[in-house]
Amino acid sequence: MGLQRFILKRLLLIPPILFGVSIVTFALVHLTPGDPVSQMVAMNPNVDAAQEAELRARYGLDDPLVVQYVDWMAGVLQGDFGEVYGSSQDAAGVLVARLPETIALGLFGWVFALVIAIPTGIYAAVKKDQLGDTVSRFLALSGISIPNFWLGLMLILLFPLTLGGWPVLPPRESLASPAMLWYLVLPGITVGTASAAAIMRVMRTSMAEELNKEYVTAARAKGLPERTIILKHVLRNSLISVVTLAATLTAGIVAGSVVVEVVFSWPGLGREFVDAIHGREINLIMAITLFIGLFIVIMNLVADVLYAMLDPRIRYD
Repeated sequence: MGLQRFILKRLLLIPPILFGVSIVTFALVHLTPGDPVSQMVAMNPNVDAAQEAELRARYGLDDPLVVQYVDWMAGVLQGDFGEVYGSSQDAAGVLVARLPETIALGLFGWVFALVIAIPTGIYAAVKKDQLGDTVSRFLALSGISIPNFWLGLMLILLFPLTLGGWPVLPPRESLASPAMLWYLVLPGITVGTASAAAIMRVMRTSMAEELNKEYVTAARAKGLPERTIILKHVLRNSLISVVTLAATLTAGIVAGSVVVEVVFSWPGLGREFVDAIHGREINLIMAITLFIGLFIVIMNLVADVLYAMLDPRIRYD
């Protein structure tokens, strides 16, 4: 099939994938002990059993699980993800309100990963088996191995608490303010380090393979400058695997920023998701999970499309 039919087929698969994600998430949330009403009652011991039963009936939490899911899905199909029980806010509204912070964090981590990984990968491939290559591989292995929450804590200990220059908590200002953007540097580095290490390793491997191919030998025999060979010919062919991985890791950065947002108290979807789990806010958990699932599916599709654009030999037959 052609690329357009492939894209259409993948787009048609999105609804059943999200449907499956919603069923699994809904079941897991309800298998967890407690519900939103239990959390409310725990905060207010003056609520008696009759009032607790009334609250469950009001929110439909006393209905069978299948009925609750069908009611929730009926609302989603109409664009209504339900309300946050503890604050009476619209779940979709909370998601949209927190989304810019998560996008900013993910974008910073993604850019940081590419800016660090691509030049380092090129250098490591050109200096293969030399000291620079060994050091870069050691740093890449460290970046992949170090848990992001530990790295975040170490950055907080080193910069805000020891060296100064960064606030310990995010300023209460708009996202576009210089203070918020400055605070974003440390969590952005934390969330992008593992991706930078992974991309660098793929970049180095791809570059090293391309440098040993015959067209590189022919280009050198023609007298082309080494810089031109590497940047114009070898780099383009090496970027095929890197772009595919980078697009996939972009989804992982957004999905994996939950712990980083909690460590740095960053007001994004990740921290809101953790708070929703603590409060058993079913509707908000479902909304955030579906959004992350949709984002991952779309970014995987983007990776496939970019792969076909960079390599004309790719055909989706």
